[in-house]
Amino acid sequence: MANKYLLFLVPALTLFSGPGTWIAAQESAPNIRVVVDMVQLNVAVTDSKGNYITGLRPSDFAIVEDNIPQKLATFGEGNEPAYRVADVGPDGKTTGGQSHQPSADDQSLGSMVAGANVFLLFDTSNYMYRGFVFAQDAIADFVRSLESADKVAFYSYSRDLSRSAPLTPDRSQVLRGVRATVAGDDAALYNCLLLTVKDAAHYTGKKVVVVFSNGPDNSSMVPPEDVAELAQSTGIAIYMISTQLAKLEPVSTAVFDRMTAATGGKAYFAKTWKDEQRAFASIRDDLAHLYSLSYYPQANPNRGWRGITVKLVGDRLKKYHIRTRNGYRPQPNRFTGGIAQVSAAEAPPQ
Repeated sequence: MANKYLLFLVPALTLFSGPGTWIAAQESAPNIRVVVDMVQLNVAVTDSKGNYITGLRPSDFAIVEDNIPQKLATFGEGNEPAYRVADVGPDGKTTGGQSHQPSADDQSLGSMVAGANVFLLFDTSNYMYRGFVFAQDAIADFVRSLESADKVAFYSYSRDLSRSAPLTPDRSQVLRGVRATVAGDDAALYNCLLLTVKDAAHYTGKKVVVVFSNGPDNSSMVPPEDVAELAQSTGIAIYMISTQLAKLEPVSTAVFDRMTAATGGKAYFAKTWKDEQRAFASIRDDLAHLYSLSYYPQANPNRGWRGITVKLVGDRLKKYHIRTRNGYRPQPNRFTGGIAQVSAAEAPPQ
């Protein structure tokens, strides 16, 4: 789940509505704020050879949540800013006949930003003594190659998480963090990945975590299933690049494959440092070709796991493949300081 919108609800005689917000006012009553979540999906569309399919329109996609059809709220392709689907007709243009340019109202929706928020998580445990410098070089090349619209954070982990560079557009700051890392302790991958996902969840728009891991986890208290579910529920795709050493551990291999597939990401197992570079290049290309779709969930009594299915509409598109997360769990209610925050399940129908 992604972006949060405030609903101001009080007993009132007058009701005003605006983008993503319902406002009701009464002079004598206190305000109650309700946070409603909008579900955001990063969707890759490829042909049978893995080539990206570009130029699709909102009308080419159909989204179903728990067998309930959903209405697209926003749409974007690649690193271009997303826009509200209501502003665009079937021909992909506004009613005035001009290509859509995001307005100030669009930007106020929070998700309407170009580029991605990329969180890099680098294994600096004692598994990384061999090939450490090559891994640093591959990560540094990846950071330099990202689109200028992307923001990057760099974290490293062994037994503990080190937030070496916060999310920033400044590549030099991130590169300094990469070069300052040293190899050391045991590996608590899932503990540290959970913390990274929680950090990424605070941001709107396209969010991904890219993990470079050289081996299995031998110190975490958190099961990988919990990490995967949180990433799914907060709309964060996880990409994992691991070495051949990790692939020799069947359990780790299976976990990496399941976790990345469930969140809409990918897993790579590199035999050489050149394979590592190719894996990072593949992730960069993926980020540049993802479609961004979002919707306000229709009324749904299910407060547990909700399945999401995205399909392409029309016979000519059925031959293509879709990769995205397969569901989410609405976040629990939280009531503090007179502010009521509710999950998307409690949002009024749009």
